[in-house]
Amino acid sequence: MAITLSHALANLGKRTLLFDGDLGLANVDIQLGLMPKHDLGTVISGKLSLNQAALPFEVGGFDIIAGRSGSGNLANVSAGRLNTLGEDLILLSAAYQNVVLDLGAGVDRTVRNLANNVDKMMVITTDEPTALTDAYAFIKITHMERPNTDIRIVVNMANSNKEGEKTYNTILKACEGFLKFSPQLAGVIRRDAKVRDSIRAQEPLLTRFPNTEAANDVTNIVKNLEKD
Repeated sequence: MAITLSHALANLGKRTLLFDGDLGLANVDIQLGLMPKHDLGTVISGKLSLNQAALPFEVGGFDIIAGRSGSGNLANVSAGRLNTLGEDLILLSAAYQNVVLDLGAGVDRTVRNLANNVDKMMVITTDEPTALTDAYAFIKITHMERPNTDIRIVVNMANSNKEGEKTYNTILKACEGFLKFSPQLAGVIRRDAKVRDSIRAQEPLLTRFPNTEAANDVTNIVKNLEKD
């Protein structure tokens, strides 16, 4: 989702950076078949500045700051280092029109800390009960800590637009009932076998299958975001 979102933004002529902030379980470089010389681990260790770790991904037309897959120590970064990383990211964002932060699932400290820097927050869920529960938990904590956050819902792997909207209404009802808050629907991404095929081929969806249903759905999400 983060890769396709960044690619769609770049296709609109927007200078875009994709920041793989899933600390310890990063996978953007793997999905794209990249072997970056520098990554987020190098930055956190103090060997490089954040802007020095940015890697141009010419196929997609956007830049990437790769994480470090399987490095559990990144998930235990100190609060002070996380705050510094967030501040550096804000400074770096001045060079871009859009910065996409790909964050891990859950409500742990590292995810919430990095999420505090965003203008728009997209919570991705499916119709599975565990996914809906996790999405609601994240929305609840975020709304309590930052009530003015612009939270949008993306329903992924839906069998149809109608089914996706039904899933959205489930989480909307919970948010309105318990939080008195109505997050918007950013869009529905339909279940599409071409997504798995592009991941296996380690190519972006918008490069390998630019006209498939899921690709069109993400492109429409981006176009709607750009209207705001």
